[in-house]
Amino acid sequence: MVTYVKDGGTWQEINQIYVHDGTSFTNLTITNGYANDSGTWREVFTLFNTTSYSTSTGSVAVPDQANALHMQYAVGGGGGGMGGTDYDKAGGESTGSSGGSGAYVSDKVWTVTGGETLTVTAGSAGSAGAVSYSGSAGSGTTTSISGSSTGTLFSLTGGTGASCAGGGVQGPLRSNTAGAAGAATISGTVLSTGTTTDGIDITTLNSGPVGSFNQSGAGAAGTGNGNCSGDNCNMAATAGATSYSGNVSGGTAGAAGNGGPYESGQVGGAGSRGSGGGGGGTEQGAPGGAGGAGEVRYRFMRIV
Repeated sequence: MVTYVKDGGTWQEINQIYVHDGTSFTNLTITNGYANDSGTWREVFTLFNTTSYSTSTGSVAVPDQANALHMQYAVGGGGGGMGGTDYDKAGGESTGSSGGSGAYVSDKVWTVTGGETLTVTAGSAGSAGAVSYSGSAGSGTTTSISGSSTGTLFSLTGGTGASCAGGGVQGPLRSNTAGAAGAATISGTVLSTGTTTDGIDITTLNSGPVGSFNQSGAGAAGTGNGNCSGDNCNMAATAGATSYSGNVSGGTAGAAGNGGPYESGQVGGAGSRGSGGGGGGTEQGAPGGAGGAGEVRYRFMRIV
């Protein structure tokens, strides 16, 4: 509902209405206003209150009176980590490299148009890489929001999966490549100041993973320890790339083995919240971990 008053011949939209309290000599905000229309009271004004947070994806309608979107957090999917590999006669063993993390947003506010439709996509996690002499883990996919009127607000690509190539059971040792970081593309109109109709100063927003207002950026690259020297050598892998500028840990690194079949500790851990999957240790081909799924959490506001 939108209400107007005529100011010097020009109609002006009302965002807030106040009434003077003669007792305490203060102005009090009116949340609902009514007018008598031929004996019937009709609501002519409703103060827009900031909505509750949502994690909904797909087609999302912006409330008619909203003009801003607060993105508490969003991140692209994390890439998977590779498994380690052993050999018969190659004179060494291989650890799996870890996956990269997705690009992120934390406590950022965009202008939107009341009544438009947003298309909200949360990226999926990259799958863990199979134990192999040549192959790759899955890459995370993109998290994005675009509006039917305002266009693309942001696109956060996922971290890529780790990979390996060139190995064989009798040798040579494979080469190992860690997953790359996701990239952030920030579009639309980003607000750096403003106060909502219900009194929220947007510069105080800091509840996202980074802990401060108006944050966004690329993910982080995975890492790898590569190959160790000597038949049946043992070496730990590396953890998955962190997400949200280091505030969310990646999947745990697969530990070094003990000379026998791999145990649970040698398996790379799964990432979370867009972080990368950990690499698998050397012990007889311990698997890597999957990346963390992308995510979104947002709410609508009206800035005055």
